[in-house]
Amino acid sequence: MVTQITRGIKISVLTSFEGTYFKNYKLHFAFSYEITIENHSKDSVQLNTRHWEILDSLNNIEIVDGEGVIGKKPVLKPGEKHTYNSGCLLSSPFGAMSGYFNMINFTSTKNFKVIVPTFKLSAPFALN
Repeated sequence: MVTQITRGIKISVLTSFEGTYFKNYKLHFAFSYEITIENHSKDSVQLNTRHWEILDSLNNIEIVDGEGVIGKKPVLKPGEKHTYNSGCLLSSPFGAMSGYFNMINFTSTKNFKVIVPTFKLSAPFALN
């Protein structure tokens, strides 16, 4: 598990290899990840958008920007947490993801970025 705290918001990430399959005549490696967002600040916040950079070991990079996470824009009061699961496909058995969430602080009405720490994606059969 990797964790990071930005402005009182703690992000924790767990990853898992889900298997391989063919899509469009090409082998893909499927990974899932679980992200927990914890509000350790004194203010209520809301996650509005996400930004991901997904890199595989073949040096392919995919940028993903979107609203919320899995169709939700969670509001977190102080002490609350939100956990969600998602996934990605890579063209190789190794890769990494990093990014950030754009959030709003309801007390100050200011937007801020919460960094998601870089997390590695690796198929266990490919490890030495």
